[in-house]
Amino acid sequence: MLKLRAPSIDHGIVSFVWALVLGLLLWGFLLGIGISQATSLIVGLLAVGAIFLYVRIYGEDEPRRSR
Repeated sequence: MLKLRAPSIDHGIVSFVWALVLGLLLWGFLLGIGISQATSLIVGLLAVGAIFLYVRIYGEDEPRRSR
């Protein structure tokens, strides 16, 4: 029987997507509560960098051993 799997995506791309989405959400929330646009942008960009590094370093699962 044919087993279909999702395509393999490099972990760096997945880390960047997580960082970008969460950074944009943080930026939008900061604008929504009245923080200035420049401060929101700086905090959002710093968050993108920190989230990218965190997910890149700690987010990858250990590969399973086949029997």
